[in-house]
Amino acid sequence: MSELTLLLLRGGFLLVMWLFVLAVVFSLRADLFGSRARKLPEPSRSKAPAAAPAATPAPATPPRPTPHVAATGPATTSSVSRIVITSGPKAGLEVPLGAEPLTIGRSSEAGLVIRDDYTSGHHARLVLWGDQWMIQDLDSTNGTMLDGEKVSPSQPAAVQIGTPIKVGATTFELRK
Repeated sequence: MSELTLLLLRGGFLLVMWLFVLAVVFSLRADLFGSRARKLPEPSRSKAPAAAPAATPAPATPPRPTPHVAATGPATTSSVSRIVITSGPKAGLEVPLGAEPLTIGRSSEAGLVIRDDYTSGHHARLVLWGDQWMIQDLDSTNGTMLDGEKVSPSQPAAVQIGTPIKVGATTFELRK
């Protein structure tokens, strides 16, 4: 073989080795620090009339939906107060919900930490969007299941009260 051929082979081999090293470093970085979470778009708000009467006081508490609507419709802020783990290592655990998003994952930074080999560091996020709760997959390896259907990372799904959500080997649901 000529010297030029050997030089090209050495250079190609060196390039392949560096690509392998970079792939390993990026993979380790993703495992240690998780992937970047995407922000949900702002919920569309209906336009309020421009001139509202100033003398009319706002009601002290918002009207509660009827039990039939709360049981069959999307989970609203007035009807959901907690998330309950129904199966998995932490079965029976109840976590109160507020208006802030709840991140679910293996990372110690998550709001609901699930120590499970099938759960990503930042696996999913439960978000109050407008007046309903939405589940968003955060590009997890094994995906997030809502009532047996896989949730798309690009399209959050509305969560109804009592609908099972599966993250790794853990199943949980929203309750009043």
